[in-house]
Amino acid sequence: MAQEQEPKKKPNKVLPIVLGIILVGGIIFGIKEYIYYGKHIDTDDAQIDADISPVVARVGGYVDSIFFEENGHVNKDQVLVKLDDHDYKVKVEQALAAQQGASAGIGVGQSQIIAVAANSSSARAQVASAAARLEKANKDYARYANLVKDGSITQQQFDQAKSDKDVAEATYRAADDQYKSSLEQVGTSRNQLKVTHVGVTQKEADVDFAKLQLTYTTVKAPSSGLASKKNIQIGQLVQPGQTLFSIVNDNSLFVTANFKETQLTNMKNGQKVEIEVDAYPDLKLNGVVYNFAPATGAKFSLLPPDNATGNYVKVVQRIPVKIKITADKETMAKLRPGMSVNVSVIKDEK
Repeated sequence: MAQEQEPKKKPNKVLPIVLGIILVGGIIFGIKEYIYYGKHIDTDDAQIDADISPVVARVGGYVDSIFFEENGHVNKDQVLVKLDDHDYKVKVEQALAAQQGASAGIGVGQSQIIAVAANSSSARAQVASAAARLEKANKDYARYANLVKDGSITQQQFDQAKSDKDVAEATYRAADDQYKSSLEQVGTSRNQLKVTHVGVTQKEADVDFAKLQLTYTTVKAPSSGLASKKNIQIGQLVQPGQTLFSIVNDNSLFVTANFKETQLTNMKNGQKVEIEVDAYPDLKLNGVVYNFAPATGAKFSLLPPDNATGNYVKVVQRIPVKIKITADKETMAKLRPGMSVNVSVIKDEK
């Protein structure tokens, strides 16, 4: 009996179909990626940043009151911290007392000028009187000199006239010296008054400084935003220059994206940006390229690399790019500085 012939196996058509589908899918994916990256510049090395204002104590003192909550919203010029101000009020009173004393010195100086000026007028009158007596004595002496020659008067009378002339000259010189001295005293008194005025101005500046120091005991918010990182407690002694807390300013959020230097070829200010926030996967934000950092991130590091040391290895550097976010207040309120984001810059069509 003849051996039965085994039936031929049908070729497996599933595998080629699957491979074909995978190949077509890969081609479609590759084309989509090519088209996407032809129009977009992406990076995941990006995060949300903001303007953060540190609030620093300008004077030292004990914390008397705190008027804000950690992570709470504050408004610009709102009083947030009050330091004990008793010492500074005393300094203001001391400065005011010193100013009053200096101001009183102006009145004294003006009175001295008036008195010295009066003495100067009296001395000038004495000079005029002495000058008149000297003129008369000179005339008498000249007349007696002629009379003594012809014997009309005695020698004793002539000697008396000469003596009167000498006395008149001495009196005139003394009066003139006294008048000049009084004039110098007037000038000296006026200069002293100027010095007193300068002293008053200095005392007024001391008062202004003391009052300014007093105002620094009231710490106000430099801007509106969320107050955080509070480093003080009631009763704590703070020093000038000590950071008390920080404020994340309202409406100051932006994205810092660190693009590779090779990605900057087709980037410029004003290009539109798509932003994805890791914390909110369904939240899609828009933005625009605002500006570029003046140097790479490595150059701003604490220990910037030095390629001249001999161990040079070429590494693609990254340039920080600032991106402004365009979103409503409700959306912006969800964002926090430091959040990781993915950004995609849309290239301009040529």
